[in-house]
Amino acid sequence: MKSPAPKPARAFPTMALETLLASRVGGRVCGVDEAGRGPWAGPVSAAAVILNADDLPVGIDDSKALTAARREALEIEIKARAVAWGVGFASVEEIDALNILHATGLAMCRAIEALSVSPVAALVDGNYRFRLPCDVETVVGGDGLSLSIAAASILAKTARDRLMIEMDDLYPGYGFAGHKGYNAPVHSQALQTMGPCPIHRRTWAPIRALLEA
Repeated sequence: MKSPAPKPARAFPTMALETLLASRVGGRVCGVDEAGRGPWAGPVSAAAVILNADDLPVGIDDSKALTAARREALEIEIKARAVAWGVGFASVEEIDALNILHATGLAMCRAIEALSVSPVAALVDGNYRFRLPCDVETVVGGDGLSLSIAAASILAKTARDRLMIEMDDLYPGYGFAGHKGYNAPVHSQALQTMGPCPIHRRTWAPIRALLEA
């Protein structure tokens, strides 16, 4: 019996897309990504990062492929060595008023506007072309292909996680520090016993059902 063929090694993100786009637009390129589109509670966050190709932190990868400790260590390195970085949020109220897609675009705009250096173009994870303050190039699976998008994914994730840990102190009993507002058994049980709190997304079906019961 033949042994199964070994799986090909996973490719890690590089600066190839940034280099190509920068040569085409003739200016700085940032990577943009979000965190928190799916949770039942809390804001959505986004980050924009312009990396220095001559001073790249080692180990940047899709935030989902990293441990929390590794993300936090890389967050420090990215902020210290990037040409510029910015983080933006869209609140629960904005999510409920605009819908999650448009609220995500708002958070991305705020992240780009927070950059100390204005980019000419942005590489954005996914296939939706958000209206941002610069040209947009979408990249499906971009957090696994582009170092700038991967760096943005790390900053967006660590910023939102930190905020949700703070929310756990403000609204104890829901377990926000652990699940960060996502669907989890402890979160569902807390909603059944305590009902929604001010940072729950009222337009999300499970929350709306509780409010209308």
